[in-house]
Amino acid sequence: MTKQFSPACDRNQTPIFEQLSKHFKTAQQVLEVGSGTGQHAVYFAKRLPHLIWHTTDMPDNHDSINQWIDDAGLDNVTRPINFTVGRDDWPNINADCVFSANTAHIMQPHEAKKMMELVSLNLIEGGTFCQYGPMKVDGEYTSESNHEFDLSLQQRGYGGIRDIEELTLWGKGLELVEQIAMPANNFLLVWKKSKA
Repeated sequence: MTKQFSPACDRNQTPIFEQLSKHFKTAQQVLEVGSGTGQHAVYFAKRLPHLIWHTTDMPDNHDSINQWIDDAGLDNVTRPINFTVGRDDWPNINADCVFSANTAHIMQPHEAKKMMELVSLNLIEGGTFCQYGPMKVDGEYTSESNHEFDLSLQQRGYGGIRDIEELTLWGKGLELVEQIAMPANNFLLVWKKSKA
């Protein structure tokens, strides 16, 4: 597998970073659920040198992630951990922050539910989960283009765009503290792990 490049990832990483620079300001260990091509990992790790960025994904994507890591030459981003939600155990990382971009709408509903449950269970108390992607609000699409995108996702066998209320119900123990509108009809949801 050659090094993969996602134009959408290239477009969205700057506005995402503007938010992560605030919400991950004091982070030490960030676990990324679904690192995809590897672009986000190296872009964010380079600009957040105070933290360690842990990549994860299914094995098919490891080659591309490793090539991005090799080319970046950073010492604060780790090699990808084999992790598929619903199949593998949660990585053995004591993460104080979790990041995931454009995963919930690719997963089947039961997998997206499992992801929210795993983050809630494994994130340290007071930790932050930043979740990026298209979302529905109160059962409604935020744009006609998102409606069309959702139909195409489901036609291709993916789970489709999730509703923020649905994610909130699944993420018991996580408090949604910010719902940030992002470019291209996406959101960044900022969740905090409740303290016992």
